[in-house]
Amino acid sequence: MNILGVIPARLQSTRLPRKVLREIAGVPMVVYVFRRAQGCRLLSDLLVATDSEEVVEACHAHHVPAVMTSASHPSGTDRLWEVSRARVADVYVNIQGDEPLVTTGHIETLVRPFLNEPEVQVTTLKIRATPDEVPSRTANKVVTDRHGDALYFSRLPIPFDRDNVGGIEYWKHIGMYAYRRSVLEMYHSLPPSALEKAERLEQLRLLEHGIPIRVLETREATIGVDTEEDLKAVASLVASRPS
Repeated sequence: MNILGVIPARLQSTRLPRKVLREIAGVPMVVYVFRRAQGCRLLSDLLVATDSEEVVEACHAHHVPAVMTSASHPSGTDRLWEVSRARVADVYVNIQGDEPLVTTGHIETLVRPFLNEPEVQVTTLKIRATPDEVPSRTANKVVTDRHGDALYFSRLPIPFDRDNVGGIEYWKHIGMYAYRRSVLEMYHSLPPSALEKAERLEQLRLLEHGIPIRVLETREATIGVDTEEDLKAVASLVASRPS
């Protein structure tokens, strides 16, 4: 199976502009993400997809393959779709350019269902939410059915504990995905859905149109870099690890 890893890397993010070029361990974040992901043996190939010549130049300076994509894409999924026009693969893995703590375990967990479950169309990850993450609107939550497919994603705590019974398991969604090629085609052809626009969560477009999303558990925590504080937390963790 041909499995292409793609790292979408938009230069001008809203909360932390130019974050993919901010340095971690002496290299741009997008390069650090690439180096973390390239150890996954299930990937046939891996590249960066960006809207910036500056990001391309930074990648090439570190011998990281990078391609230009349109600056008009509203999401990383749309950027993957453009890559899929030029690079044919069976499965495309969206490895976020602002997830510097990505591991080969994350990627393998995303990919493995495609190897022997032909009904699986999309995969993503979840991890148990910490008490601080449950009420946080920057930590997206997910609930699934008994088969592990997503029922809903939200920025609010779901499910809602109406009677304060307690004992509810809350799951944080980690925004990495793997898609079959046909799903990328469908996603890009559909207009943004009502739930997607309300929550500002692109994956809800698939659920609203009946495309199941398999949600797989990981125990490897990540820090998605959206703020200066996130970047400092990642830098501190990286510095504390053995080289």
